[in-house]
Amino acid sequence: MLPFKDNIPTERFPIVTALIIAINAAVFLYELTLDAAGKLDAFLAQYGMTPYEITHGVSVTQRSIPVYLTLITMMFLHGGWLHIGGNMLYLWIFGNNVEDTMGRFRFVFFYLACGVLAGLAQIAVDPASTVVNIGASGAIAGILGAYLLLFPRAKVTTLIFLVVFITVVQLPAVVVLIFWFLLQLFSGVLGMSTSGDNVAYFAHIGGFIAGLLTIKLFTLGKHKVHIKRGYM
Repeated sequence: MLPFKDNIPTERFPIVTALIIAINAAVFLYELTLDAAGKLDAFLAQYGMTPYEITHGVSVTQRSIPVYLTLITMMFLHGGWLHIGGNMLYLWIFGNNVEDTMGRFRFVFFYLACGVLAGLAQIAVDPASTVVNIGASGAIAGILGAYLLLFPRAKVTTLIFLVVFITVVQLPAVVVLIFWFLLQLFSGVLGMSTSGDNVAYFAHIGGFIAGLLTIKLFTLGKHKVHIKRGYM
């Protein structure tokens, strides 16, 4: 299941969403130059988030920035084309309407807050992990949680993969987003009993729940107007 468009128009251009995408793209292009020079791993280790360092307050890799700041810098790093492509697609589809609802200034803090809370959720599950965590998925998961409450009946144009068949359907946002969340939950629980696939599923879960729980705080005075529009 791959969403690629919704039917909720924005009242103004989502400049913050576009700027976040541009920053991520610029950093990723820089990563490509480092990869060609054999310096990418060191860069990711420097600015990615390592749970052990956060829980112990120490820098194993001799960072040039405080270890706690990596809860933010990790959001702008990605491990490949599919990683950044999928994240930015979800950010554009769902982030523009959330930004439109709460306003640009609030959206910046909401995005960062969800990303930090997502990172903390991953740390809580495995506080001694020395795996470097990177990616915007946790922050974007917060946007998905917010979108679920704001526009549950929005129609999302989605690619459905059925073995060898591919079809395009319009599904209610509540179906798409609940399916996404349950997939993260199932994968996360399964990964706890296996070797896993190095995906920070609990960051996704934590970010999604953070978005659900905090969206009302960031839409005070605006929430009702946009929920009504979301039901059209």
